[in-house]
Amino acid sequence: MATITPFRIDVPQARLDDLADRLRGALYPDELPGVGDAYGVPAGRVRALAQYWLEEFDWRAVESELNAYPQFTTEIEGEDIHFLHIRSSRPDATPVILTHGWPGSILEYLDVIAPLTEPESADAPAFHLVIPSLPGFGFSGPTRSTGWNRYRTARAWAELMARLGYQRYGAIGNDGGSMVSPEIGRIAPDQVIGVHVTQLFSFPSGDPAEFEGLSEADMAALQHLQWFHENKMAFNTLHSQQPQTLAYALADSPVGLLGWNAQLFGESLDARFVIANVALYWLTGTAGSSLRFYYEDAHATEQQTEPTTVPTGLAMFAGDFQSIRRFAERDHSKIVSWNSYDTSAGTGGANDAAGHYAAHEAPAVLVGDIREFFAGLA
Repeated sequence: MATITPFRIDVPQARLDDLADRLRGALYPDELPGVGDAYGVPAGRVRALAQYWLEEFDWRAVESELNAYPQFTTEIEGEDIHFLHIRSSRPDATPVILTHGWPGSILEYLDVIAPLTEPESADAPAFHLVIPSLPGFGFSGPTRSTGWNRYRTARAWAELMARLGYQRYGAIGNDGGSMVSPEIGRIAPDQVIGVHVTQLFSFPSGDPAEFEGLSEADMAALQHLQWFHENKMAFNTLHSQQPQTLAYALADSPVGLLGWNAQLFGESLDARFVIANVALYWLTGTAGSSLRFYYEDAHATEQQTEPTTVPTGLAMFAGDFQSIRRFAERDHSKIVSWNSYDTSAGTGGANDAAGHYAAHEAPAVLVGDIREFFAGLA
């Protein structure tokens, strides 16, 4: 089933009307006074976002924005995979596949489409873009089968690029996409010219020798990782162990979905971006199926121990996960680009994770790093 079918988004008005009714009738939990975000996402933030969702947010505008780009679906291993496919007018353009994570979506990449496909300067590299929705996310879901972890997704992406006729291409990723993209390079090293990500999720192995001589910056990164593990990793544990149990609440309540997903949308992000992503999950009925990515990854039996071998580049943003090069080089043997950026306004605290959605928060910086990385591979 290699057919590629044009796709256009048209959410039924009844679905939008039902959403509005649910937002109006939402029940909110009690909250202790004066605790801030110590117990989780504060009620004030959720109420303000829900009010914006009901009174100001325009899904049809988001729908039109997405429909302005060529979209398609194709069946891969029994699942309907949705993707944007935007070709550059430049004959020398490099094909790349861009992968998002949770609770993001293809919406992360809208601000980089124009500068990547049609750069203003003829000297800047241009790209053909393939931007798929992860299996179980958005219009690629809900999934109907098990096993859709990073490895199976990477194999599906390699198949997708082959169906589109791309024999040599790059892989770009953020969040979950930063886990999938290196695996595409591992699966198809003769096709993948390079992997560019915003995180390299390499952790200490437990060997005390790994910590000897670490810089102050690396030690600070480890301390932040420890803080995140102790204060923010509950979502990962629950998704990895009991995604179905949580799915009942998220599938029934848009405010519940908003509260849960907002924990990883920093306070400095604009409300439209946050709600557009949450609405995409709600309107496609993928609040629950998207969580299964964590379960499948945690229960994957095909864990890889050998390092990747394709050229790899990292664009790391302050406030986001801070990769440590010593650990990353253990897992990726050909890191050729490693850059750090601080584009945050400095208004958020530890919970803000400014820069995590770099393609939206700092598109010009990310585009510049992507261009430099792929130009260096020529």
